Amino acid sequence: MKPIINPAINPIVKKITRRITERSHKNRQLYLQRIDQAAGEGPQRSHLGCGNLAHSFAACQPEEKTIITMMNQANVAIISAYNDILSAHQPLQDYPQIIKQACIEIGCTAQFAGGVPAMCDGVTQGQPGMELSLFSRDQIALSTSIALSHNLFDAVVLLGVCDKIVHGMLIGALSFGHLPAVFIPAGPMRSGLSNAQKNQVRQQYAQGNASREKLLAAESKSYHSAGTCTFYGTANSNQMLMEIMGLHLPSSSFINPATDLRTALTHASAQQAAKNSQPGGHYKPLGRQLNEKTLVNGIAGLLATGDSTNLTIHLIAIARAAGIIIQWQDFAELSTAVPLLARVYPNGDADVNQFHAAGGIPYIIAELLSHGLLHPGVTTIIGNDLNDYICMPSLQDKKIQWSPRLPLIGR
Repeated sequence: MKPIINPAINPIVKKITRRITERSHKNRQLYLQRIDQAAGEGPQRSHLGCGNLAHSFAACQPEEKTIITMMNQANVAIISAYNDILSAHQPLQDYPQIIKQACIEIGCTAQFAGGVPAMCDGVTQGQPGMELSLFSRDQIALSTSIALSHNLFDAVVLLGVCDKIVHGMLIGALSFGHLPAVFIPAGPMRSGLSNAQKNQVRQQYAQGNASREKLLAAESKSYHSAGTCTFYGTANSNQMLMEIMGLHLPSSSFINPATDLRTALTHASAQQAAKNSQPGGHYKPLGRQLNEKTLVNGIAGLLATGDSTNLTIHLIAIARAAGIIIQWQDFAELSTAVPLLARVYPNGDADVNQFHAAGGIPYIIAELLSHGLLHPGVTTIIGNDLNDYICMPSLQDKKIQWSPRLPLIGR
């Protein structure tokens, strides 16, 4: 049995949530009216002309054409930030086929709706290209919206990890907030050269005691394979944020790429997106799922884990896309109640793989819930209670099993 943790909400968390709700009321109601109107029109593709619809599935298999035409099963949009210059996004190359197969298995379909640009701050730092980084978020949001503008879809899966990409995709998807959305992560690369060893070589190079070749060799042993970089920067902060806001499957953020469990989670995420659609019978529109309580939970998670400070910019923009107004003062006041629970590199020596092995996001959620620092009664992609996220996945007989992760402090 999973633990159920529902203490009284901390007064500061309660106050800030109420303040955000009151501040946002007018904008939020206008946003909800817009997405409710879209939801009330039923499958958007039912309004397409025959020529429009024929264009949309001309390249599909006969079985897929039949399912899309019948309108009573989900058609899932795939939007991806895949490229192979970003180690975190390289694993996404194989995801579309996994997603399509997963949907076909439950009588649904999936179509690759579009790609978005994806640049890496780790590559462009110190270069002129870095000037495009923040602008790229809005381009990604626009690209996501363009992909969804074909009005063919009942749900969307979003494949993105780093820097400005998750934020842009979420902002774009919120423009079509009547659709359920599921983010599917790629996971971190396995730990390579330790942070202490890497920093030692960097210091030697700065002092003129190591060659460029030695420095490059050390960096290459640190950033050595597919997956996110293992430090707790923006990319991994993004993954924590999507999980604590219920847009990932539980504890799926930091499962390494190229593992059977990672593939199984991708498969299950695709089917969850289809189930959350109107035809799927468990309708969870993104625009309603992401609400004031969910966003406060996101801020609390960021504060508790020592996140990338980039999120203080991006979460405000994400909230605005859902008609919710968050201010920096909300972050500041929440920080007086939410303690720092993790020191992940560069705030400490441990990397995200060690963080995950020590309990990771389920541990953080359990501790925050235990002290009334999160709202438990929020909609997630799998239910209506954040307690569902206090668990760890494993594979048994090729099926995902969820084991409870009890809070450790005081035990």
